[in-house]
Amino acid sequence: MTTTRLNRYDRAMVRIMNDRRAQPLYATAVRRRLVVATHLALTLAIGGLIAHSCLGAGNPAWALVLVVALLLPWTVATGAINGATRGLLELRERALDERQSAERAQVRARAHLATTLLLAATAVGLLTVGAVSGDAPTAYAAPVLVTVLAVHWLMPLWVAGLTAQDEPAEDDGLEA
Repeated sequence: MTTTRLNRYDRAMVRIMNDRRAQPLYATAVRRRLVVATHLALTLAIGGLIAHSCLGAGNPAWALVLVVALLLPWTVATGAINGATRGLLELRERALDERQSAERAQVRARAHLATTLLLAATAVGLLTVGAVSGDAPTAYAAPVLVTVLAVHWLMPLWVAGLTAQDEPAEDDGLEA
């Protein structure tokens, strides 16, 4: 950690992010990938349901009820990813050591590249659909932009979860 003193909030967040009680959820690379895939699927489901409620005819209140129901597992998956990365993206810079700070910069750079490629693919897709159909798909523009914004916001979390390393095994020989 840096030489800057941590305030009470920072100490509490470090304690929360280093709580190992949920470690079985993300102890291995396969489990971390599964948690990230679950988080991604829940994000897509929530985004699709919100888009449906915005674009659907009638009163799709059931979609919003389902969104609220999906928020709990989405929050648990978010917490598992944050636990796996030990709060890499949630802690303030002053609460990170030099290695974590460098890792955060690397995760953000990878996420930025992934989001840039996603934005380019989305723009090409919308332009292609507009060219084929004869006009731009304006009804889908707002939900697509909101979806891309959500992905831009969550991409660092997903990249951090996918690139997190396994915890080092404890050596029983040192304790003896």
